[in-house]
Amino acid sequence: MLHDDSFDFSFSGLKTAVVNLLKKLKREGIELSVPELAAEFQDAVVEVLARKTMRAAEESRAASVLLCGGVAANTALRQRLEREASRSGLPFFCPDFALCTDNAAMVACAGYHNFIHRNNKLPLSPQPNISL
Repeated sequence: MLHDDSFDFSFSGLKTAVVNLLKKLKREGIELSVPELAAEFQDAVVEVLARKTMRAAEESRAASVLLCGGVAANTALRQRLEREASRSGLPFFCPDFALCTDNAAMVACAGYHNFIHRNNKLPLSPQPNISL
């Protein structure tokens, strides 16, 4: 994933593959250190996310780097992206940890501020593509 030209960040199936590997090795009598495996897993994911993010920022001539959503609660990723953005001369933005528990919290926060700034007037019918 690190060496393809896309900006895809999908890790679909990766966690399942790791769990299945652990089960297979256990059946074969081979014990792995779960903390070490978890640390290596995190390092690999952070590497992919940071490199692709910074490449996307460079190619799109981004004015800043923003990390948000549940993944923004990962300290290693926060630190790596902040360091990489700084090296590239780009401002780095990331919400407080309390706002990074779930993407729904981000949407709710945006909805709240939208509601307040529109004088508490929201349409009564659902509008899935409403601009925030």
